[in-house]
Amino acid sequence: MTLTSFGPANRIARSAETHPLTWRLRDDGEPVWLDEYQAKNGYAAARKAFADLSQDDIVQTVKDAGLKGRGGAGFPTGVKWGLMPKDESMNIRYLLCNADEMEPNTWKDRMLMEQLPHLLIEGMLISARALKTYRGYIFLRGEYTTAAKHLRRAVEEAKAAGLLGKNILGSGFDFELFVHTGAGRYICGEETALINSLEGRRANPRSKPPFPAAVGVWGKPTCVNNVETLCNVPAIIGDGVEWYKSLAREGSEDHGTKLMGFSGKVKNPGLWELPFGVTARELFEDYAGGMRDGYKLKCWQPGGAGTGFLLPEHLDAQMYAGGIAKVGTRMGTGLAMAVDDSINMVSLLRNMEQFFARESCGFCTPCRDGLPWSVKLLMAIEKGEGQPGDIETLLGLVGFLGPGKTFCAHAPGAVEPLGSAIKYFRPEFEAGIAPTSAAVPPLARPIVVGA
Repeated sequence: MTLTSFGPANRIARSAETHPLTWRLRDDGEPVWLDEYQAKNGYAAARKAFADLSQDDIVQTVKDAGLKGRGGAGFPTGVKWGLMPKDESMNIRYLLCNADEMEPNTWKDRMLMEQLPHLLIEGMLISARALKTYRGYIFLRGEYTTAAKHLRRAVEEAKAAGLLGKNILGSGFDFELFVHTGAGRYICGEETALINSLEGRRANPRSKPPFPAAVGVWGKPTCVNNVETLCNVPAIIGDGVEWYKSLAREGSEDHGTKLMGFSGKVKNPGLWELPFGVTARELFEDYAGGMRDGYKLKCWQPGGAGTGFLLPEHLDAQMYAGGIAKVGTRMGTGLAMAVDDSINMVSLLRNMEQFFARESCGFCTPCRDGLPWSVKLLMAIEKGEGQPGDIETLLGLVGFLGPGKTFCAHAPGAVEPLGSAIKYFRPEFEAGIAPTSAAVPPLARPIVVGA
């Protein structure tokens, strides 16, 4: 898999004016360390934020820019920042960077941390200034060992340059930053489970309210943002709201650019920084190069394993939250996966649901019991041993584990691809139902949600 932000050479040239996240990348893929980063205008936005803007000014600028979370949920960042308490007596507060990138088929944050670690640090420094947080943590997926090494070196470089630590840039503002590697659980992508894990507890989501902005790490006000989200902050502060809004394509309701990609049996799998509103077809054909010779596109997911499947005719959808919602699913992380015509959908879904069932924290009954149940049924169908009623039971589980039915969003994301796969490829599931005249077993009868 190519970790790159380059589009085809004849289509795109990266520049600070059009590619705020990736224009500083080196052609050889090596990290951009402090001297080179500063030579490429690095930390200029942080200096501006400290010298010319109040903390409220920074929050308002991010809010006006319309920056939304890039981890998958898409919550407005400035609104989230505005939830932090104004009470100056609450002087212990934290900024957490969610770098626990465990969504299958997603690797965008890894590229930023490995190759542009100072961009993340600058984004966190400006954000900490705005939120009045004195300590920050980068909660990193434990398997990202190279990212951990590069981030720790970058933190030390920033400390030595007076950009972290005490009295930053002579402002009297103190900010410490630590890299924390997690033990490896998908559920840590949920912000309150991440907080529990950081505290040394079991990674279960917490009940909300209270929200982390009021009661977060060790009971103190806390803001949690994704890596890519924080990496957008320097460009917004440095170049302004109107410029940032102008980056997106016409028709997009989201602003700025987004790291997007395509994996699967495409000719040029990779990662690119593109404006919101680009069509999925352009991403698939012009950047990913279409399917490899001998393969046809069967379906695709727009943003990770927790998003629904779409058909080739949906490729004309624009890649932004509302554009993908119009064709029936979520944009998620924006890292798409092409499923080729050699793949059996039952086997693919069985593999996915096994992952989600294993990664459930087990806190609530629908998720703890419902996901393994779906795996059991899919395994039987995959072997041709499915029973009449099994497909209806799976559809019942999709409804029973849907949004608002479970403690967190883990189960709804897990069953979204299952529901869409049955919708578009039901004959493949029906082919796994064994011919029988026997009565439907009790555990295979349809679940009636709300009955």
